[in-house]
Amino acid sequence: MTSFRLRDRDAVLTQEGLIFRVYGYTHPPKACICDVEYAPASVFESEEPRALRQRGGQIYYKFYSDQGLRFVLEKYPQYTVWHAPLQTRFVGVHLNQITEIRRPDETFQKMLAAQPSKSDSLHQALQTLSNLMLERVGLSHTDLGVFGSLLHGFYHPRFSDLDLVLYGGEKLRKLRETLETMYKKWSSPLQNEFETEEAVKEKTRHWRFANYSPKEYCWHQRRKTIYALFQDKKSGRVIKTEFEPVKEWGEIHNEYDSRTRILKKGWVRVVARITNDNEAPFMPSIYGVEIKRVLEGGKADDVQRILSYVEEFRMQAERDEEVYVEGNLEQVITPAKTFHQITLTYRPRYYEQVLKVTQL
Repeated sequence: MTSFRLRDRDAVLTQEGLIFRVYGYTHPPKACICDVEYAPASVFESEEPRALRQRGGQIYYKFYSDQGLRFVLEKYPQYTVWHAPLQTRFVGVHLNQITEIRRPDETFQKMLAAQPSKSDSLHQALQTLSNLMLERVGLSHTDLGVFGSLLHGFYHPRFSDLDLVLYGGEKLRKLRETLETMYKKWSSPLQNEFETEEAVKEKTRHWRFANYSPKEYCWHQRRKTIYALFQDKKSGRVIKTEFEPVKEWGEIHNEYDSRTRILKKGWVRVVARITNDNEAPFMPSIYGVEIKRVLEGGKADDVQRILSYVEEFRMQAERDEEVYVEGNLEQVITPAKTFHQITLTYRPRYYEQVLKVTQL
């Protein structure tokens, strides 16, 4: 493997054809913490109707919910890595287990430069939308990437979404400003996906968050502006479009330190003020906070930050806003300092976790 520089949304493959998504930016040496996203039919089959994917003559299935975690632990425990701070193992891949790396930016540049086939309306729409964003926002083609089915060649030309990566915090700021302006014009080819609560109608049928209503979800998603509907005139289709924030290489700092220990301290509920939202767009999302009231849980009055691995709570709150938070209290002990944080992640009581603005 010539290069092991990896970042969020990059993909790594193993000899079985398993496809993992690199998760975040903090990883143990010569390994990466991942989510397993897809598996070939030779090793896994799913009854979930949405799971089927096809690349050429090969069939793959996508993992949903905790399927991937259970699959790895039961069938491929070698694809776990030791996380010293938490003293536990996470799904992950070691350098010597990687057979291929797929990078969103490299794939995007190839798709932008290639001539789409006449039957590939999604590839054509990607080029149209990308050129629009490059012109309106002032981006370079190296600022964008693709993820999901576009990255892996699984996409269906008439039914798949446009999943784009945007690299860099300053580029994200410009993109959001541009999209907000475009959304205000009825003639714009891009509209906010969450302009009305119709966008969450399907989700409400299977809503599981205990402290976060569909109405609150729609309000928070709407103002993030990164979820759009693209009216593609050529195909006549309205295509769901997402702009996924990912850090530029110069913004990445690997905070992994094997000497750090993170200790679980129980469940907490607090009201807090956001003091820093610079890391909110990325995964994990990090919010500096000042605790205003502790509603449940001890030692929560000196919490310094919220650390969220839950995608729904990315870009959830802005500086100086008051938020209600419910999640896992942790004590972080580093060689330099000790502090507390509230972590939202994939653990028991997952759907009781919440981070939301108190005044909508």
